[in-house]
Amino acid sequence: MSGHGSPASAGPVFDYTVDDEDQHTSQHVLTAGQILTNAGIDKAQRYLIQLIGKKQVSYENKNDEEIRMREKMEFITAGLGPTPVS
Repeated sequence: MSGHGSPASAGPVFDYTVDDEDQHTSQHVLTAGQILTNAGIDKAQRYLIQLIGKKQVSYENKNDEEIRMREKMEFITAGLGPTPVS
């Protein structure tokens, strides 16, 4: 048994990615904002997009929307607001 502070009865751990970075949770439901925060991403500047095969589900302006977690979910992020022109 590993000593990571979680009891053996904590249930399954879901592995998922945000911008190709591995993330893990034992929570069955997270909000889009929680997923961003857990990944160290500023939800005031970026929003979450779930990838489901070729389909993309946007959570722009939906940080409080709950997402039922499953194993191997994939998310990317995109910037909020206008893109600066250089």
